[in-house]
Amino acid sequence: MKKELSIFNFPLSIVVCPGTLTEGFSTYSPSCLRKMFNGKKVSHVLPYEQPQQNEEVAEQFMENRKRISISGVQEKLSLLLEKNVLRLTKEGERGTYILKPIPRDLKKVDQVPANEHLTMQIAKQVYGINTAENAMIFFKNSSPAYITKRFDVKNDGNKWGTEDFATLAGKTKDISGVNFKYEYSYEEAGQLLQKYVPAWRIEIEKYFSLVVFNFLFSNGDAHLKNFSLLESSSGDYLLSPAYDLINTKLHVDDTDFALDNGLFADNYKSEQFKKSGHPSKIDFIEFANRIGVAKNRVEKLLNPFLEKQPMVERLVRSSFLTDANKSGFLLMYNTKRNYLIAQ
Repeated sequence: MKKELSIFNFPLSIVVCPGTLTEGFSTYSPSCLRKMFNGKKVSHVLPYEQPQQNEEVAEQFMENRKRISISGVQEKLSLLLEKNVLRLTKEGERGTYILKPIPRDLKKVDQVPANEHLTMQIAKQVYGINTAENAMIFFKNSSPAYITKRFDVKNDGNKWGTEDFATLAGKTKDISGVNFKYEYSYEEAGQLLQKYVPAWRIEIEKYFSLVVFNFLFSNGDAHLKNFSLLESSSGDYLLSPAYDLINTKLHVDDTDFALDNGLFADNYKSEQFKKSGHPSKIDFIEFANRIGVAKNRVEKLLNPFLEKQPMVERLVRSSFLTDANKSGFLLMYNTKRNYLIAQ
C-alpha cells in the first residue's frame, strides 16, 4: 500500500524511490538503503515535525545549526543514524548526514530540495559523475527536505582531510572581500588541481566534466567553495565527490557561470560565444586544452553532454518537482544543450 503524502497543496503518492527515483517503490529501494544508510531500513519520513510548526522542534533545530561548520547560505542541519533512525546530533557528536530543509528568500522555495536531488541524480546516473550520496526525505507533515551523506567522515568517526578551492586559492572574506568565492575563473581553478594533486591528469577530466555539467544544467552556484579536494586512503588528495549541484535558474535570474570571470583567465570568447552570448562546444574544447585535458580525450568527455540523453527526461518526470517545474527544468536543459552544440 502506497503511503500518501501531501506537500503543501500538492497531493503526492510515493511511487518512486526517494533516493534513486526508480519506479515501483513506496519508500527507499534496497540499493538506496545500501549506499545511503549502510543497508539499514530507514524511513523516508523524519521523526520530527517541521520546525515552523512546532516550537520545541524549532529550538532543537536552532541549537543544532550552531554546531555545523559547513558554510553556505542555505540552512544545514547535522544528523546521525542511531540504529535505523535519523536524529539531530547533540553537543560533542559528529554527524554523518546533512539535512537541508526548504530555504527562505528564493522563488519557488518549496521546489529547492527536489531540484537539488534531481540535479545530483542526473549527474550520477546519466553522466557518471562521482557525487555525494543523497535522497529526498520528508518531515511528519510531508514537507520535503534534501539529505546527503557526508563523504568526509570515516567509518570510525574521524574525518578525512578536505580543502575547498577558495582555501587553495588563498581567498577568504578578510583577504578578498565578501565576493571572495566568486572572483576567479574555472581555468584558474583547474590550475589548482595541477598544483596540489599528484594524479591531476586523471582528476582534471572529472573537473572538466563537472564544469560542463554545471553549464548544461544551469548551476549558477558552482563557486570556489563548491569544489573540494578530499584525502584518499593513500594519504594523497583527489577531487571530492560533487555536491551542491542544483539548477539555480529555476529560482533566480542567473548567469551561465558562478565565477565572475567565467571559463577563462583572460577575455577569450569564440565567435559563436560573441554571437549568442553563451559558450559552445568550441569554447569548452579551448577550456579543456588550457587546463591540461589530453587532446585525444576532449571529444570523448564532451560527447555525452552534446548528445540528447533520454534518461534525463525519465529522471525529471520521476522527480518530486511539480509538473510545471519539470517542464521548466527540461526546457532549460534543452536550451543549454542547443548552445553547447551550436557551430
